[in-house]
Amino acid sequence: QGQRTHYLATGASTGGEFGLYRIDMPPRGRGPTTHFHRTISESFYILSGTARLFDGENWIDATPGDFLYVPVGGRHAFHNGSDEPASLLLLFSPGAPREGYFEGLSELANISDEEREEFFLYHDTYWISE
Repeated sequence: QGQRTHYLATGASTGGEFGLYRIDMPPRGRGPTTHFHRTISESFYILSGTARLFDGENWIDATPGDFLYVPVGGRHAFHNGSDEPASLLLLFSPGAPREGYFEGLSELANISDEEREEFFLYHDTYWISE
């Protein structure tokens, strides 16, 4: 089974103050490669399992209770590098409409390179070559 995203508090439900999402990742689940956001910060809190988090300089194996704050413009990435499922909270501030981003990911294989680039720019996601 693939990654699942649960909407706990959307930007719309918090008046734009923040968005809170739970990500359930399968064993060896892939997450986004290194990227940054120009208008939102992103924070990670590990609920279960082990998630590999990139803080812009180092990869760390984060376990339940670990927290990582990524400021606006901060480079980051994450994935599940373990053989067990992992669950983590993502907090975006301010509460950008990330639901469209999460829902659009499944369609990326079916759109042109130009449409894919527009999708990421619209959703404030800027990729960094690794």
